[in-house]
Amino acid sequence: MYADRSDPPCDLVTVPARQGLEAVDILRLRTGVGPVLHDGECATLGFLVPPGTAASWDLPGSACAETYGVGALPPGAPPVRGTGWLVPPDGAHTPATGPAELRAALREAARTIEAVDRCVRSDRPCQGTT
Repeated sequence: MYADRSDPPCDLVTVPARQGLEAVDILRLRTGVGPVLHDGECATLGFLVPPGTAASWDLPGSACAETYGVGALPPGAPPVRGTGWLVPPDGAHTPATGPAELRAALREAARTIEAVDRCVRSDRPCQGTT
């Protein structure tokens, strides 16, 4: 899929790993997830999104960048050096995650994490938090 510069470039949305993992689960349960990268330290996840997404991406806590193509890589190799596939292209539901779907999943993931953290800080069982 990412073998040479003739492949269409994608944009890459990066988020903290905790929020990204929640979003991957949400997307898998709903609309489907495209390919997802993890960095070597597993601190961030990167969602491949359609080209042009970076021009209008504005979700706090995340960043979106153009990849400008990927150069010559072996088949199946991630398009960014120093990364690995969390969701490889051949295991993805779509070639790229839709920006609207990803925004919604990341927002829901942030709310879920906030609710869990609130419960942990309060040191008492959570009930009815959403």
